[in-house]
Amino acid sequence: TSAHCLRIGHRPIPSIRSALVRIQTMKYCVVASAFLASQTLGFQVAVPNRAPTKLRLDNRINESIDLDSKKVATMETIEGKAKKVYCRCWQSGTFPLCDGTHMKHNEKTGDNVGPLIVTVKVPES
Repeated sequence: TSAHCLRIGHRPIPSIRSALVRIQTMKYCVVASAFLASQTLGFQVAVPNRAPTKLRLDNRINESIDLDSKKVATMETIEGKAKKVYCRCWQSGTFPLCDGTHMKHNEKTGDNVGPLIVTVKVPES
């Protein structure tokens, strides 16, 4: 024990400063524990009750093509020397082929989306 410590009999009296620090530390621990517990409980309640993805249309890219399907997939066989231009903006009226609608989208939004261009070359014999 320190020589500067106040005493009652043989017992040291803690300084007010150290007592306040301990009280503040305990308050912060209680507040932090309560906050973490509430966040954990809130997450456990909110996640299972979240709306299914197909009902969340606020971030949907595809607004019109085969909406009843879980996934829109297109298969196509290209034969001989050919070139196909495929839509990547989901706005084409000729989907899956591009009709240039992305240009209006880009002008309106400042986006830079464009088509996928596939060229098939016949090997020289």
